[in-house]
Amino acid sequence: MPKKINDPGFGNFSTKNIQRYVNKDGTFNIKHINKSNTISATYSYLIGISWLKFFSLVVLCYTVINILFACIYLIIGIEKLTPSTGDLLHDFFNAFFFSAQTITTVGYGGISPNGVLTGLVSSFEAMLGLLCFSFVTGLLYGRFSKPKANVKFSNSIVLREFQEQNAIMFRVMNTQKSIMIRPKVTATLLLSEEEKQEYRSSFYQLSLERDTITYLPTTWTIVHVIDENSPLKKYELEDLKRLHAEIVILISFYDDAFNQEVHQVHSYLLSELLVDQKFEKAFMFNDEGEMIFDHDKFNTTIPNSR
Repeated sequence: MPKKINDPGFGNFSTKNIQRYVNKDGTFNIKHINKSNTISATYSYLIGISWLKFFSLVVLCYTVINILFACIYLIIGIEKLTPSTGDLLHDFFNAFFFSAQTITTVGYGGISPNGVLTGLVSSFEAMLGLLCFSFVTGLLYGRFSKPKANVKFSNSIVLREFQEQNAIMFRVMNTQKSIMIRPKVTATLLLSEEEKQEYRSSFYQLSLERDTITYLPTTWTIVHVIDENSPLKKYELEDLKRLHAEIVILISFYDDAFNQEVHQVHSYLLSELLVDQKFEKAFMFNDEGEMIFDHDKFNTTIPNSR
C-alpha cells in the first residue's frame, strides 16, 4: 500500500497545466517577481552561471568601462593626453587604449595625463581597476573552489519488465576521475491530482531496488519496481505517460576531490517515459582486461527484447 509523505518543500497547491518543479539543470523552476536585488544575490549569480557567460560578462564590463572613460577623456580634451590627430575616431582609440592601460595599471608611458582634471579621472580609474580585478579574482577563486557534483543523468527514463514486474529506470554516471564514495539516491514522486474540483500535489517516496552503493566508477542504473507498494501500481501502462507527475531525484555522495559531501538534483516527467526500452551497456573489457567506458552509449536505449 503506497504511503504519502509530507510536503518536501514544493507546496501542496497545483494546477491543471502545471509545469515541472525542477529544471533539467537541477535548478527549481520558479519565476521570481518583485524581488529586490542584493550584492549577495549578484555574487551567487556570478558564481553559478556558465564559464562562457561569466567571461562574456567580464569582457563586456571591461569594454564598457573603457569606452566610458575614453569618452570622458575626449570631453576633457585629447590634447591633455596626447596631441590630437584631427581624426575623432583615431583620438577615441588613443583615449580608449590609455584607459585600458590605466585600469590595468600597465601604463606603457607613451600616453600620460597632463592637467589636474585628467589626473583625477585617471587616478579614480586606476583605483576602480584595482577593485574590479580584485572582485573578478575573488569570483574566479569562488568558482574553482565551489564543490560541484559531477554527476550526469540519462536523458531518458525507461519503463520495462524487471523480475517479472514493470519497473521504471534511469541511470547516472561519474563524469570525472575523482572517486565517488557511498553515493545515495532518493526519488520522490510529485503527483498532481484533481481533488474536490481543484488540483493538489501528492508526494510519495519511491522505493528503489538499491538506494546506495559503495563506489560509482562508471554507470549506475537506478530501479523503481512498480509493485503493490508503488503509488503507480493503480495506473495502466498507457495512463502513466498522461499523468501530471514528476520524479525528483536527489543524489549525494562524498567526493574525495573536495573532501566533503556534495549533492545534485534532477527530475524526470512521466510523460517522458520510453516504454519497453532498456539502456545499452556502456562499459566492457578489452583483450588486455582493461575496463572500457563508452560515453557515447550512456544515453542510448534499445528495445527490451534485444
